[in-house]
Amino acid sequence: MSSSTPPPLPKPTGTGAALSLLQLRRQARAKEPSPSLLNVQELERFENLLLFARAVVEGYFSGKHKSPYRGSAAEFADYKEYTPGDELSRLDWRVYGRTRRLYLRQFEEETDMTVYLMVDISGSMRYAGEKRPSKYLLAAKIAAALAYLMMAQSDKAALVLFAQRVMQFLAPGGTRRHLHRLVTELERVRPALTTGIAGAVQECNALFKKRGRIVILSDFLDDTTALFDALAQFVHRKFEILLLQIVDPDELNLPAFNAAKFIDLETAETVQVDPDEIRASYRAHIQQHIDTLAHEADLRRIQHRLVDTQRPYLDAIEAYLGFRGRNERQR
Repeated sequence: MSSSTPPPLPKPTGTGAALSLLQLRRQARAKEPSPSLLNVQELERFENLLLFARAVVEGYFSGKHKSPYRGSAAEFADYKEYTPGDELSRLDWRVYGRTRRLYLRQFEEETDMTVYLMVDISGSMRYAGEKRPSKYLLAAKIAAALAYLMMAQSDKAALVLFAQRVMQFLAPGGTRRHLHRLVTELERVRPALTTGIAGAVQECNALFKKRGRIVILSDFLDDTTALFDALAQFVHRKFEILLLQIVDPDELNLPAFNAAKFIDLETAETVQVDPDEIRASYRAHIQQHIDTLAHEADLRRIQHRLVDTQRPYLDAIEAYLGFRGRNERQR
């Protein structure tokens, strides 16, 4: 299956016109509330996830991880004189040849983990179904919770807010002050720009100095070929990558309305259409786009998860823990 931009609805105009979806005569809808990204009730469940994580990854909350660079020159720390009982496989025979004394190579086997959180702030992320949070609000909650999770283990989290390019970069940090700043940046966003995921990912190659994990939170309503071309640089650098595709149920099913005005949330252009006439074709198109994204990701050993705004956002954290556990076990 080849990568492609999802096929459009009739008369689409502008980036993501069809798939940004459905104002559907909701122009008078009340302004969406803006609750705290990490409220008390949700943190109760989050605490349970901390326990769940212990079962998923051995030593997950020790605050340290086996280094992906183990055994490389960059990992070397020091020499230690041999004492009976030490591992003979770690003896440095070249040093012995020069000194006639037995020394063991010591390596830095533990290192802080850095997670780079990339959050889409393009206009299509503003969409919210009836009595559901916007896609952006869900993405922001997930990003805030992941940052909290990282810092609870003395790890580091970085934040990238992007649309057609990187709009904001918060370098990796692991302090409470850093978490507060990260959440503040997420809360102040009002998605309103056009999409260009590939360009933003390419920019990040120069920003992400240390190898780690990349989590991209987006609806991915963009060209998948360009996206994976841009991600190739991180695959080559052996980053672990997770794509969390945020969708609203309206975008999957196209609700039943007699007539609908589709408004492109990124360009404000409109198209009038009868949903009943296009529903079957539309559902096939959007499913093909999701399947293509998942398939192309799998070919590159990139993880992909679909995240529904109708489900609790902490489900996505469980998906992340499963992703992390899988990669830890492969080391």
